[in-house]
Amino acid sequence: MPDAWRLCMGTFLAVPVRPPRRVDRRTAGWAMVLAPATTVPALLVWAALVAVVVHERLPPSVAAALAVATPVLLSRAMHLDGLADTADGLSAGYDRERSLEVMRRSDVGPSGAAALVLVLLVDVACLAALLRTVPGAVLAGTALVASRLAPALASCGRPAARPGGLGRSVAGSVGPAGLVVTVVVVMLLGAVAAWLGHLPSYAAVLVPLAALLGAEAVTRRATRRLGGVTGDVVGAAIEAALAAALVTATLLATG
Repeated sequence: MPDAWRLCMGTFLAVPVRPPRRVDRRTAGWAMVLAPATTVPALLVWAALVAVVVHERLPPSVAAALAVATPVLLSRAMHLDGLADTADGLSAGYDRERSLEVMRRSDVGPSGAAALVLVLLVDVACLAALLRTVPGAVLAGTALVASRLAPALASCGRPAARPGGLGRSVAGSVGPAGLVVTVVVVMLLGAVAAWLGHLPSYAAVLVPLAALLGAEAVTRRATRRLGGVTGDVVGAAIEAALAAALVTATLLATG
């Protein structure tokens, strides 16, 4: 378990941690399952932003931009990089090897740039609405935690698209039982948060469900086109999950 924590924190957060002594499929699987725990630092920052917005010390739009920037900085923008590379690869044609080669490059093409802009616009717009109230902020926090179900989902029963990289380490490393347990835990935490925020209990189900659907849509499309998952696909799945969960949270908050 210590190695799994180190791998998880070192992969999903820009924090100095000792490298794991051993990385096998079991360690990689646990690292993906533990991914929702890496949202704790961002949640603390979001809570502080809500406090200043509620007390009218900061406009909601500014707080929303800072809220989006927080997990980006904490993750070294890795998930956004994965989103851009995946979008470029999937739009590079129908040749699998060409798509993978495009994804390996360090530049960002028009499809990747468009994906980044559109996803960030959705995130900021949703958070500008959600961070105005404590119940809305609770839904936003639930969406952030639920988005980190994507690594476990992408690693469950999926082959690797190529022989190297993060995708090779995590592909197929999470079993169905591990995925189900992780989803249930996140939903239970969401239920507690909904109760504290005086929200309907079904919010704890709908927001994580939206995150899972967003992650599944990206992962399934990439698996069909590329023959499996890569580290970039995992990052893209996280960003798609977050956007889908935030949209659902906004609908629940304003409905």
